Formats: sequence, C-alpha cells, structure tokens
Amino acid sequence: MAVILFHANFGCPGGFVGVDVFFVISGFLITSLILNDVEKNAFSLKDFWIRRIRRIVPAASIMVLSTLIAGYFLLLPEDLKELGNSAIAQSFMGSNFYFWSNGGYFARNSETEPLLHTWSLAVEEQFYLVFPLLILFLTRTGTRRLGPAAWEP
Repeated sequence: MAVILFHANFGCPGGFVGVDVFFVISGFLITSLILNDVEKNAFSLKDFWIRRIRRIVPAASIMVLSTLIAGYFLLLPEDLKELGNSAIAQSFMGSNFYFWSNGGYFARNSETEPLLHTWSLAVEEQFYLVFPLLILFLTRTGTRRLGPAAWEP
C-alpha cells in the first residue's frame, strides 16, 4: 500500500520500503519452502522453476504486451524504441540491469518509463534462478549451516 500511495503522490515518502518488505517476506517464504523440501529430500529444481514460471510469466506477458500496444499509440518513435528495449530486457529477466545502466531507478526521466516497475520483478526472478542452486550446492557439499536466519541446525 505504501508503494501505491507514494506513486500516487499521497504523501507517503517511504513508499519504497514496501518493495523491501515484500522482498523480505517473499524471500523468507520461498527459502522456507525450499529448505523444507530439501530436508525431506523432495525438492525438484525443475518443478520449482516450473511453478515460478507459471506464476509469473502469464501476468508479466499480458502486462508487457498491453504496455507495448498502448505505447504504439501513445509514444513518440524514440520513446517507443526505449519501451521496446525495456520490454526485451524484462523478457530476459534483466530489466533491473537495463534501468540501472540507463540512468538508474531514481533518474529524472523515471516517471516516463512505463516498464520501470519490472526492475523488482527481475530481482525476484533472479533470486528464483540463483538461490535454489545455492541451497542445493551447499547441501550437496555438506555445508548445511547457512546462518540462523536461513537454516536451523
């Protein structure tokens, strides 16, 4: 809610905290699910990624396609080209790097980037791609102690 209030200019200066809270809660839940399945020897990387793909890709695809269609009618050619570039970056789970390399999230022109919000989706996707591999690596190498917040002894 803080993110929405911030972007709607309703006097919520800490709106970005909402994204951080989401990352913490989501990371905790996903880590718990992975660790429980790993402990039961029931974790499947393939099944995990398929569930993430089924959850994220349909909604993200519709959102990007809708934005591209609206952009075709509303944007000038140069802006439409930039929108296309950000859509390509999003489709490769790299919009966070794209926006970072093109002025950053807090750049002055950030209000004119229709897909800017996909930076957080890219971070989430990258987490889903890398973190399970890290857990499996640590499990298979016998390193079971990730720290008290991630893995109980």
